[in-house]
Amino acid sequence: MKPRALVFIDWYLPGYKAGGPVRSVANLVDHLRDKVDLHIVTTDTDYTETTPYAGVAPDRWAVMPGGEKVWYASRTGVNAATWRKLLAEGPWATVYMNGMYSRWFSVLPLWLLRGTAQRRVVAVRGMLAAGMMKHGALKKRAFLAAMRLLGCYRGVVFQATNAEEVEDVKRWIGAEAEVRLVPNLGRRAHATGPPKRDKRPGELRLVSVARIAVEKNTLFAIECLKHVKGAVTFDLYGPIYDEAYWAKCREAIAQLPSGITVTHKGVAAPEEVPGLFAHYHALFMPSQGENFGHTMVEALAAGLPLLISDRTPWKELEHQNAGWDIPLDDPARFTRTIQLLVHMEAEALRATAGGAFALGKRSLDDPAPVQRTLELLVP
Repeated sequence: MKPRALVFIDWYLPGYKAGGPVRSVANLVDHLRDKVDLHIVTTDTDYTETTPYAGVAPDRWAVMPGGEKVWYASRTGVNAATWRKLLAEGPWATVYMNGMYSRWFSVLPLWLLRGTAQRRVVAVRGMLAAGMMKHGALKKRAFLAAMRLLGCYRGVVFQATNAEEVEDVKRWIGAEAEVRLVPNLGRRAHATGPPKRDKRPGELRLVSVARIAVEKNTLFAIECLKHVKGAVTFDLYGPIYDEAYWAKCREAIAQLPSGITVTHKGVAAPEEVPGLFAHYHALFMPSQGENFGHTMVEALAAGLPLLISDRTPWKELEHQNAGWDIPLDDPARFTRTIQLLVHMEAEALRATAGGAFALGKRSLDDPAPVQRTLELLVP
């Protein structure tokens, strides 16, 4: 009999609008379903939506085609009584909570399990990174202090996905906190090589697949295009997280030169994303911080070079001929790199696309993260 794990996450498949966290758990399930009996507790409605998923029966276990079980809680079914009932259906090798701040899917499970012997794992998901802690800093600090004071983090194992995140946990939770460095798992990839892309000097097609939000630095990306010369298109795929922020982005777009076109294309479903990348020359996402960057590894796996900030795990890209990771305090360098891409010929782009594909393949073929994830859930 397989060991059983209970996973709490606000949004899960078929939802996708919450971005990386959904992809993180979906990839975990995809890699481990043969080894762990996974039970996922989530809501029956996607992020930012009000209409429940079609064809989903709420407030009961649904068995998925891959064998994992999902509890799609209705709006009225998200409550402490239901959570107590589900926790009592153990034994659970681990209760795994995705994220730090969700009232129902992180805080309440930790509250209900405080002082028990039940093994608990909290996936930090970049929520303690410097860039993220700047937003609502006082509120977040007060919350973390209260959780420590109430004993909700006592005995909890924290999952960090990179060395910086280990330090973030030690800083904000406590030097004595137990932290496991377990990288996120990428989506299984099946491509055998990068697709052929046409490229003429003087033109450039850039893409971003991320929510329109301050932490994703959409406005910064647009402003980096202000002094670029050439025929450049920059397509944005992702939900608009903050209308006031998007209004600032539209103002910046209106001030761009006539040859530069920025378009919000709506939201792309996850299964569409790998094919989408074949139509572009680079992924342009100078975000304020990523603990993994699912879009980035999927772009690499599709042979799409990255133009990103230096605040992600994807480092030394230029050395690997896979793209560029640039400090955010040097916007002029972003502009220069975009101009370099505009002038780039097809042969040079093919070489960089090959380097991107090789890096993506090395990452996705590495068995170590899968084993470490299994050991995190089944110690």
